[in-house]
Parts: sequence; C-alpha cells; structure tokens
Amino acid sequence: MIKGSVLRDAFISGANSISNKKKSVDELNVFPVPDGDTGTNMSMTIGNSVAELKNLPDDVEAGVVAKTAASALLRGARGNSGVILSLIFRGFSKALKGQAELTNENMVAALETGVEGAYKSVMKPTEGTILTVARESAEKAREVSLSTNDPIVIWEEVCRQAKITLDKTPTLLPALAKAGVVDAGGMGLLIIFEAMRDVFKGGAIVAPAAQETKKVTIETFSDVVGKYDQEIHFTYCTEMIVTKKADAEDASKLRAYLETIGDCVVVVDDDDIIKFHVHTNDPGLAIQKALEFGTINLPKIENMKMQHKAKKKEAETKLTPAKPEKKYGFVAVAAGAGIEAMFKDIGVDCIVKGGQTMNPSTQDILAAIMSTPAETVFVLPNNKNIIMAAEQAVKLADRKVCVLQTRTVPQGMSAMLAFDPDADFNQNRIAMTKAFERVSTGMVTFAARDSDYEGHTIKQGEILCLDNGKLSFVEKDVAKGAYKLTKKLVKGDSSFITVLYGSDVSDEAAEALNTQLSNKFPNLDINLINGGQPVYYYIIAVE
Repeated sequence: MIKGSVLRDAFISGANSISNKKKSVDELNVFPVPDGDTGTNMSMTIGNSVAELKNLPDDVEAGVVAKTAASALLRGARGNSGVILSLIFRGFSKALKGQAELTNENMVAALETGVEGAYKSVMKPTEGTILTVARESAEKAREVSLSTNDPIVIWEEVCRQAKITLDKTPTLLPALAKAGVVDAGGMGLLIIFEAMRDVFKGGAIVAPAAQETKKVTIETFSDVVGKYDQEIHFTYCTEMIVTKKADAEDASKLRAYLETIGDCVVVVDDDDIIKFHVHTNDPGLAIQKALEFGTINLPKIENMKMQHKAKKKEAETKLTPAKPEKKYGFVAVAAGAGIEAMFKDIGVDCIVKGGQTMNPSTQDILAAIMSTPAETVFVLPNNKNIIMAAEQAVKLADRKVCVLQTRTVPQGMSAMLAFDPDADFNQNRIAMTKAFERVSTGMVTFAARDSDYEGHTIKQGEILCLDNGKLSFVEKDVAKGAYKLTKKLVKGDSSFITVLYGSDVSDEAAEALNTQLSNKFPNLDINLINGGQPVYYYIIAVE
C-alpha cells in the first residue's frame, strides 16, 4: 500500500518533472504554428495543484490527496492535452474516495476510470495520442494486478507500457512518423508517470529547475523576492533592512546562516545597508542574527499559510455568482483590443483574454460564466484548443451553459450576430451553430519552428497560410499570402469578406491589401477592421 503523503509527493514530483521538461515536449508538436503547446499546457494544468498539495499534512489520506489534486487540475486545465490530463487524474479522485491508502485495486480502478472519462470527453478520439498511452497503460495495470498485489510493481509496469505505447505512436499517426517524433501528449504523460514511480519506490521529489535570474541589486530586490511568495515549505516570510554597523562582517555570512534555517533566501547589500528575505519557521533567529550586523528596520513577518488560506477564500468569493438579470448572456474568448471591442459591441457580456499561444484555463472561463448576470450563458471558445476547457466549466457552473464549438474569431462573431432575443434556447442554439458553420476562416501567421508538414518543408519564420485550420501553403511575404488565401476562400456564392489585421500589421499595409481585394472582388462587401490580435497577421472571414 502507498500512504497518502507518498501519493501527495508523487503528484508534486510529476508536476515538477513535466515543468522541467515542458520545452522538450513542446518541441515534439508537429504543426509548426505558434500555439499553446502541449508541454506548457500540461505543465500549467498539473502545476496548478502543487501549492494546495504542499499544504496537506503528512497524515493525509490518499482520497483527500486525490480529490485535492483532481479539483486543482480541473480548474487549471488548459488546452486539450491539459483537459485530458485533468480527466485522467479525476479518475484517482473517484476511485480513492474515502480511501486511506493507494492499493493495487484502487490504483487500477483509478487509471481505468480516468481513461474512461478522458475518452468520453473527446468527440472523435484519435489513437496514437495521449489517449492511447493512457488506455494501454490502464489495460496493463489490470493485467498485472491479476498476478500481484503490490501497487509499486503495478505502477512500474504502467510506466513500462506507457513507454512501449509512446514509441509506437508514429505507427498510428502518419504525421508523427513523417516528422520522426512521438506524440507530445503521450510523452508528457510518461514524464509524469515516471516521476510518480520514483517517489513510490522511495526516491526524492523532483526539484523544480532553477530559473535564470539577473544579478540582484538593492533596486531589484523586491522584484526578485516576489517570485518566492507562493512557495510554502516554511511558515513565515521574513524580510527586513539592516543598517550596517561600522565593523559589520560580510553579508555573505548572513546569507550562509539564513540558508540553514529556511529557504528562498535573497541577500543583497551596498555600503550602508543589507536587505534580506527568507522563509523560515523561526523568524526570531533571523532577527537575532541580523542584529549582529547592525540595527534592523522595516521588518516584515508574514504567515504564508494564513495568507494562502485567505487567497483561497478570496478566489472562492470571486466566483460568487452574479445575480441573473436577464435570460441570456454571452462569454467569448478573444485577444486583441479591436476584436474584444467588436464582441462587446455585438452583445458579449464578458471577454476571457486568450486564444492561440495563451489558452485560458477552465477556472478562467468559469469565472467569466459566473460573473455574467444571466440565467443561460452561451460560451464562444473561438479556438479548437479551448473548446474542451470550456466544456469542463459547464460542470462547475451554477447555471445553464451552452458551449458553441466555435473554432475561430469570425465563427464566434457570426454566431453572435445570429442570436435572436425573441427565440427560445434551442432555436438560438441551432441558428447560432448553423451560422458559424457557414463561415470560412483564413489565418496568416508565421512558422514557430522548422518542420516537414504535409508535404511542406517549412523554415522557422516563414509565412503560413491556413484554410479553416489546415495548412494551405507557405509564403515569404505576408501581404502576398493574405491576398492568395482570400482568393482561395472566396466561392461563387460568397457575399462578404471581413479582414481583421493584427498588432504586427501597419494601417498602411492593411489598407493596401483592402484596395487589392476590392479591385479583385468589386461585387463583394469587404470590411477591414483593426483587430489588434497577436500571433496572426490577418484573420480573414468569407461568407
């Protein structure tokens, strides 16, 4: 059996491990567009649980650990890979409910329940992904459990099977084989599983990688120590200024002492003062030592555990639902001042800032839903990698929520324009869905990495032109790519063209493209809008 404290440490170790290796996982992504990459999304999802897990006592039950982790992962889920990861860990919460320890039986049940939930959440599950790695690992756990009662042995076989399945993902997905890589989500899951295995076997928690920082000065002291404020290995955050006495010893000796009584130590000095920061269980010792170097002033001692509880309570208060004042409300995910303003102008109540490269979490979307003063809230994700996170928020909301599966900003706008305040819910859901499905969207962006994708040899920085989410062609020039892409999108029955230009496109360049399109399509209504969006030079809608 595995104690709750060990399961707690295993989850923390898994989170630290994927955080340390997220860049290598990100680099496995085949599609070269800049996006919220798999490793980053998985790291941010499970990383959302670390602070709460660290606060659990050593005598904690396994069921409490699993519930704490699952709740944090669900609310912090970002991107499709993050949502799937959260659902896998929700299986632990369900299977370990009321259980003091992790046993062979509930370990197998946890994996099977998590896999079942993950598959159900995906409309069209694709094999050769994280889903396959999780499913075959769970199947191996069931098989091994028939011959052993040792959960550690079972988990070792789970990791072994996860590696075997990961290695064969290129045989299931041709795009992986052509790129010569394995599935990124499957790799992320293996990294987490292996870190958990090592803790189960008595190993240490994987330490978070040290972050590179600039030289600390008196002026930058506050900025540097700020990053430590969420770390709660010791209770008291202690910080003060010491005015040096004439014969004060070197400040490095104060640093050396503080490192023996706590962590997160920062010490910086000049000719007159020493500023220091430390997390410790005995701030009195820090004060006594400081007095050996001079006189102290502006001392600050804060109980971080109490602060954490207060912040948690504050976060819960923020989710206090807005009183419904109308029948329908709307939440849209968007980035760019112009695009956000457009959504507001057509009736959206709450904007969740996000999109490509910055996938909002389930918690972000839930907060927007609950702050919308309506009985029924329509959610427009406007990105295929945000839809699953939005759907998880539905389960947490206190009101009726409908997630329309809009994959682009133009689809979201068309859905909003199709809303009829006099129609009932089902009529609006159907009409809004039909409206956004009629929209063809083109997007012009840049290659974030070198890639060989769908017959295209792509170099980092080249211009990518996407036709409804699929790579259409590669260009060297932004304007030329936008013009060619628009021509491809326009059909015989097209009536409208909307061009949203991004933050990296000048007004003059956008006007030049508009003139070129107007000359090519004199019979179509063309609307040029400064969307101000990041990542995409142009977002083009044709209806």
